[in-house]
Amino acid sequence: MSEHRRKMPPQQPPTGGRAAARRAAQQPVGRRSAPAQDVGTGAPSASYGPASSHGEEQRPYGGRAEARRAAQRGSRRKGAEAGPGGPGGPGGGRRGGGGGGRGSGPGRDPGGRPPGKKRAIDYPRYGKYGWRRWMPSWKLVTGTFLFFAASLMGAATFAYSQVDIPNEALTAKSQNNIYYWADGTRMVATGSGTNRQIVPFAKIPKAMQDAVISAENKTFWDDSGIDPMGIGRAVWNMAKGGETQGGSTITQQYVKNNRLDDQSQTLSRKVKELFISMKVGGEVDKEEIMAGYLNTAYYGRGAYGVQAAARAYFNTDAEKLNPSQSALLAAVLKGATYYDPAGYPEIDSEATPDKNTDRATKRWKWILDEMANDGHLKAEDRAKYTTFPKVEGPKKSANLSGQIGYLVTTAKANVKAQFGITEQDLERGGYEIFTTFEKKKVNALEKSVNKILDEYIDPEKRPKTDTNVQFGGASVDTATGKIVALYGGVDATKHFRSNADNTGAQVGSTFKPFVLAAAMTDGVRDKDLGETQDASTRTIVDPDKSRYSGQNKLTIRKYNGEIWHNEKGEEWRQTNDDDASYKDMTLRRAMVKSANSPYVQLGMDVGIDKVRDAAVNAGLRPDSLVQGEVPSFSLGISSPSAIRMAGAYATFANQGKQNDPYSVEMVKKEGVVYKKHEEKTKNAFSPAVANNVTDVLRSVVDEDEGTGKKARIPGRQVAGKTGTTDGNKSAWFVGYTPQLSTAIDMYRFDDDETKKGRQFEKMFGTGNQPKIHGSSFPSRIWQDYMTGAVESYPVKSFPEPGELEGAEPVFGGGANSPTPTPTATPTPTETTPTPTTTPPATPTTTPPTTKTPKPGKTTCGVWDWDCNNTGEPGNPGGNTGQPTTTPPTTGTASPTGTPTDDEGPGGGNGRPNDGTWVP
Repeated sequence: MSEHRRKMPPQQPPTGGRAAARRAAQQPVGRRSAPAQDVGTGAPSASYGPASSHGEEQRPYGGRAEARRAAQRGSRRKGAEAGPGGPGGPGGGRRGGGGGGRGSGPGRDPGGRPPGKKRAIDYPRYGKYGWRRWMPSWKLVTGTFLFFAASLMGAATFAYSQVDIPNEALTAKSQNNIYYWADGTRMVATGSGTNRQIVPFAKIPKAMQDAVISAENKTFWDDSGIDPMGIGRAVWNMAKGGETQGGSTITQQYVKNNRLDDQSQTLSRKVKELFISMKVGGEVDKEEIMAGYLNTAYYGRGAYGVQAAARAYFNTDAEKLNPSQSALLAAVLKGATYYDPAGYPEIDSEATPDKNTDRATKRWKWILDEMANDGHLKAEDRAKYTTFPKVEGPKKSANLSGQIGYLVTTAKANVKAQFGITEQDLERGGYEIFTTFEKKKVNALEKSVNKILDEYIDPEKRPKTDTNVQFGGASVDTATGKIVALYGGVDATKHFRSNADNTGAQVGSTFKPFVLAAAMTDGVRDKDLGETQDASTRTIVDPDKSRYSGQNKLTIRKYNGEIWHNEKGEEWRQTNDDDASYKDMTLRRAMVKSANSPYVQLGMDVGIDKVRDAAVNAGLRPDSLVQGEVPSFSLGISSPSAIRMAGAYATFANQGKQNDPYSVEMVKKEGVVYKKHEEKTKNAFSPAVANNVTDVLRSVVDEDEGTGKKARIPGRQVAGKTGTTDGNKSAWFVGYTPQLSTAIDMYRFDDDETKKGRQFEKMFGTGNQPKIHGSSFPSRIWQDYMTGAVESYPVKSFPEPGELEGAEPVFGGGANSPTPTPTATPTPTETTPTPTTTPPATPTTTPPTTKTPKPGKTTCGVWDWDCNNTGEPGNPGGNTGQPTTTPPTTGTASPTGTPTDDEGPGGGNGRPNDGTWVP
């Protein structure tokens, strides 16, 4: 090393500082310094050259800075206490070996630092001790952040460079959906491709563009395809409970609909959509994005694109849309199921026309206000649009004419409900849908209805009575719940709503079997106990041993004997059809004659809640049943669909096992099974209960005085029930064989949805008939259709009814229990009615395979005093507290003896079925 590098600074003492100078001054002059180590340094004097005879000191300690650091660490410099030092000794200094510093020992220099160099990544930190050694420096933190940020940006840049914009032609074209009959043959092809008309950007009105921008993406013209602030606003707005907004930009929605062939809600799809959106936003013209979005978005009613939507909702071209119409279409984009004013109740009970119109109106108004706030609509123009725009009713395409449109509508609703496939998915197409509909049965049901329409219904000849006549029907396999046929109306392109689905028509007396099932399952309550009673305090009802009063204008009582009053303090007296009055009668005969009084009182004794449970267990939807505890509930003031009524009766035929009706067996996509029906059978009733209900309903058809005798099928066992509602506004027949259950309904209702205040109309005189009953046209249609429908089925009998466990005689509605004591084994000859009133053993009108009458079932019992007695008007039976005579033409009954229309609780204009309020 050169001399000038070893030379000490001239201004410093030669011995390394003041302290060293003092120590040097204390030593004797001229004494040779010992070869000992320098204090605290351990550095040999040889490091600086040979020791002089003048007492030259070793290299200094290191100056003031190092002294301060040593002091801060609590070190004390004591030269005499240092290690042995010297050349080659263990003491070592800066340039020496180990030891030194705070004494001997390896690894530290005089300042207490670890040996070695300071690393590039100083962690754990060099020269720090304790917790400071593990606390990263700001340089390290900053460097780490910058490194990861740069890495992330590099990865994003690389991913962006690798993304290609998908070809629009590969994803924008939708496919058809193919529907198949139950035998696998093709029924019809549908799809959005038949209802999409692409229009150029120049023909899309600015009002439509502004409406979707104000509603969905205010920064569309300026953003880069994504809008982080928009996503944040959407989350914040939803957290506050404000108007729900989507976080996706119009560009992102355009990419998802038009550029990506993937509608899944996965993270990978969303990341892919994000990068493609950024690239589209940077490389594709904004006008092209706007046109692409509006031409591919789904607006409901099978309409894809703004042109198809303009035609579907307003019957106009897209270029003629005004701001108000544009705002509604922008509102519908939020979800047609819940914002189309026409509603989709077949998909969701919350999507009714009224609820949808309310939702659409609020959003339409909000969008117009936003357009004004954003400067897209002048204040004076905004003031013009205060009335909700007039919307056209839904229409079906020509290839869905006849019954096909109703079948497709039913199948689509089933696909959505059963398999979770959305409306948008279906409209994009590509599905093969295999239905349960049997072409032969569908055609046969339509033909049977047309026979009645052609022969009896003549609107031109009888415009006051024969206009707006509607029929509906559905046929369900009893063992599985398959809907094999339905009749939705005259034509799906002329009458849009399916009459096989919910129509609002009350079911009338076809509801009575559910009352009987509840009485045989839960039993009647003990009048001396409280309101809530368990099974041990209830009495199971036998339909042949129990008797109820059949008196016309029977005073209805609570289970405990108190007269029932409504909230106004009015009591209810139940009337029978045509004001017919009967003596005390069994529940079987009350069903055969369709007497109302016994079943209304039975429902009160069992509990309306139990009756409702029985109906739901059988398969009726809870939202189709009237709420409340009114007596007339038992008479069918509710309005289930024909499909559900057929399915509920199928539960009785299936010995109490319930299956929800369904219309789609399987869905395929790209030739592979996508979804398949899974059977879910429930035990609704015990076999004994179901079979006893069937046995009673057989009597309704088999007996000559039964209201359902017109439904007999030669060679087949048939069970069923007629139904006629208050004011003669609807009529039903629901019946079944062991293999097939069918419901037929008839009513009058104007299907013009543009008319307000539409109501069900009376059917007195319809078809040139004095009055329409379930035993008239509905029974005839049922019999004509079912005769051919079951022809291919093997002849099968219903199971024997069996005994009801714990059943005892019950007497209700004022009916008196028999006072004579019956013999242990009564013989039929003791009380057999005269031959003139007893039907022949094998009447010509009875099918050869019908059941053999058994004592206590279809023949007169010992105490059945009114057996084969049709009853006489004015006979009050055993109703206590009532007048001994009730002339049919007095009181509130009409002079002609028809049911009264007095106001009261229940469905349909607030009137119960066949009842009278008595203040």
